[in-house]
Amino acid sequence: MSTEPAPAAAPQQAPGPEPPAGGGEAAEHRALVLTGYGGYDKLKVQARRGGGPRPGEVSVRVRACGLNFADLMARQGLYDRLPPPPICPGMECAGTVQALGDGVRDRQVGDKVMVLARSGLWQEVVNVPANQTFPMPEGMSFEEAAALLVNYITAYMILFDFGNLRPNQSILIHMAAGGVGTAAIQLCKTVENVTIFGTASASKHDLLREGGVTHPIDYRTMDYTEEVRKISPKGVDIVLDPLGGSDTSKAFNLLKPMGKVITYGVANLLTGQKKNLVAMAKIWWNQFSINALQLLQQNKAVCGYDLGYMHEEFELIGGVVSKLINLYSQGKIKPKIDSVWPFDKVADAMRQMQEKKNVGKVILVPEAPKEESKKEEN
Repeated sequence: MSTEPAPAAAPQQAPGPEPPAGGGEAAEHRALVLTGYGGYDKLKVQARRGGGPRPGEVSVRVRACGLNFADLMARQGLYDRLPPPPICPGMECAGTVQALGDGVRDRQVGDKVMVLARSGLWQEVVNVPANQTFPMPEGMSFEEAAALLVNYITAYMILFDFGNLRPNQSILIHMAAGGVGTAAIQLCKTVENVTIFGTASASKHDLLREGGVTHPIDYRTMDYTEEVRKISPKGVDIVLDPLGGSDTSKAFNLLKPMGKVITYGVANLLTGQKKNLVAMAKIWWNQFSINALQLLQQNKAVCGYDLGYMHEEFELIGGVVSKLINLYSQGKIKPKIDSVWPFDKVADAMRQMQEKKNVGKVILVPEAPKEESKKEEN
């Protein structure tokens, strides 16, 4: 259940590792491999061969995988939680347990599970420690399961553990139509009378309003700080900041007394297909900095969150997942799927997310969805 898992664990350091069906002869399977840093073409579908699960592991036949901003940054060499290429990316997936390693008692062959890992999950079959898997709730699709863990754990912990969101408060959610954004909006709706400001391009505003955003803001044509101030002159109680750079300073200045900004990403670093050194220099130059005395005088809080560094927090993460599964079962949250792409269309999937065309989660699947296959046959 760690997020660091080395899932597909040991094997991913080398170009060809990973599991086949449990026991028996090593079977070949397909995997997405990052062959070097750069553009979309650096991800290739390759064949891998591996053995069955080791003690404490389960072998999972993968049905769907989640695409996250960390994966986009990893492709450009901007994510420090991965070993150098060649490497198989992927922090979350969902599938069916097909074999058990020695000592595994709380999983059975045939169980449908969600998997959380630091990397290595964009494969048809993965061997992962059993404690990095979570049973899928009744009625959940594999695509929804692959969309739940990273985005909803992140949104839950920054809203409630750091943000301490309470009734009648206000919040600014950047990239409100993305994976974490849509998760955060749904979680905000579980608290009474929360005013939600959400930034997104104008074409997504109707969907945001339907989802519960009180005040959508077009960040491309408006100064979002001015728009927030027009409606709430004192600012907001919480800002979720996945942007970094000068936007973190704006977030801090938008806080009411006792307000909190939770920074959890540096999406501003992604300005194109490849690493942009000028953009990087600009981001770091404008990166927010404050000392303890200034915090004391302002009565505000700054929090930093990165799920990728919680690799030893098994109980903490497991507790959050249990709460999310309960909320799903009660119908209070439901992952929104933007689009589903087969492994061999990973470049298109990444482009969809990097160009911010998505509303909700972008999903990868080992094979083309059945509907798409049927269209091609006709």
